[in-house]
Amino acid sequence: MEFTLKLSAPATEKTGVVIVAQSGTELSAAARALDTATDGQLSRTLKTAGFEGKPGQSQLLLGLHGIAAEGVLVVGTGDLKDLDSRGLQRAATTAVKALANGPKKAASFLAELPVAKTTLNDRLADITRASAEAGYRFDEFKSKKNCNKGLSHLTLAIDDKTQLTAGKKAVAWGEALANGINTARTLGNLPPNICHPSYVAEQARALGKSNERSLKVEVLGESEMKKLGMGAFMAVSQGSDQEGKLIVMEYKGGKKNAAPVVLVGKGITFDTGGISLKPGAGMDEMKYDMCGAASVLGVMTALVESGLPINVVGVMACAENMPSGRATRPGDIVTTMSGQTVEILNTDAEGRLVLCDALTYVGRFKPAVVIDIATLTGACVVALGKVVSGLFSPADDLANALLEAGQQSGDRAWRMPVLQDYQDMIDSPFADIANIGNAPNAGAITAACFLARFTKDYTWAHLDIAGTAWHSGAQKGSTGRPVPLLMQYLKNRTI
Repeated sequence: MEFTLKLSAPATEKTGVVIVAQSGTELSAAARALDTATDGQLSRTLKTAGFEGKPGQSQLLLGLHGIAAEGVLVVGTGDLKDLDSRGLQRAATTAVKALANGPKKAASFLAELPVAKTTLNDRLADITRASAEAGYRFDEFKSKKNCNKGLSHLTLAIDDKTQLTAGKKAVAWGEALANGINTARTLGNLPPNICHPSYVAEQARALGKSNERSLKVEVLGESEMKKLGMGAFMAVSQGSDQEGKLIVMEYKGGKKNAAPVVLVGKGITFDTGGISLKPGAGMDEMKYDMCGAASVLGVMTALVESGLPINVVGVMACAENMPSGRATRPGDIVTTMSGQTVEILNTDAEGRLVLCDALTYVGRFKPAVVIDIATLTGACVVALGKVVSGLFSPADDLANALLEAGQQSGDRAWRMPVLQDYQDMIDSPFADIANIGNAPNAGAITAACFLARFTKDYTWAHLDIAGTAWHSGAQKGSTGRPVPLLMQYLKNRTI
């Protein structure tokens, strides 16, 4: 989808459809202008149709006289006093989906809506991002593809000439963010016979090759990881015919000597559980166990496109967790890169094993902060469902900054404890640490506590996205979260 920002008035905009809003019973300013131009036809038609202006509602009106557009799409927002960024994004999404089989061009006047704690530029970026997300399609493997891709061009209308320059930058930011989100979605949606560790490495190399001035990419294979002493990572990857990869991407957009933000993503491209085999029902969704790594690639994609002035290192710890004659057994003890030993009690707690060695490895970058992102535990889904991501950090400043970025972006997180009191639950009588807790409860917390033992040398946070990384059921697919949260956090650091 292409986006354009321009000065425009709703009644004179020559396009397929003009998009305006109704908040409960109150028409937006642009909708009122259209109602005046049509001598009240717009409001009378909405009343006849029983349109209530609720969030998620839309009404397409065709054949209105007195205006230049072919039609008007009215979307509901609910009460304006309750409208926030997420509500505006929902309205933009509703509009694009309502026009999925309609005209190719439309003009949106939604940026005029009074959303609390936002600027016009915030609203333009939100509408652009949400519209591009809503227009996303993944039909690569369908033999019969839907030729109607919906909107191909969206004009974002404003009425203040002085806002054009800054507004265009906001639209460009929204596009970059959406491209990063959709990159992560595609990587997550790909089948595991295509998207294995080597494939992810190829995507990172391709991104680096097309952005050589700002992005350096290095890929470590199993021989390099073995030399580094990554026994925990190797314990996971050794059961598969697919070679594990540690993929390192260095984005240099900030000052030369400025310490980077380091993002570490769990990239288990398929998780059978290993010898501790998962139940068969729903196992197909374990292709999404690499969504942490996918979000890192999404962030790096958005960074090179936006040119954000910050240094960021993105690391993807990619492996396939398979049962085989070479696979790790419950009861095995391995030595991590840090020198700590781990008793593997459950081979399905593999994400923390690849992450712990990656977290040790990234210390060489002398990071400002380290944030790992992982579909780590079913326990986090039990605790928080699919609404918010779990946030764990002993550092209040970092945790609060991530929470704020989640609120701003609409990609919310909820802070969970990572207290010393839980550490006893992962002690082992035979090694330094066990890879699961000794009790059936607090699984998300003990997983975070495991990772905490490898992050003593820097400021660290952990995002458990097991509930938010993908949808199940009829709407099954990757969400691209938490790319919005991470990009907002990075952007906030540059302000």
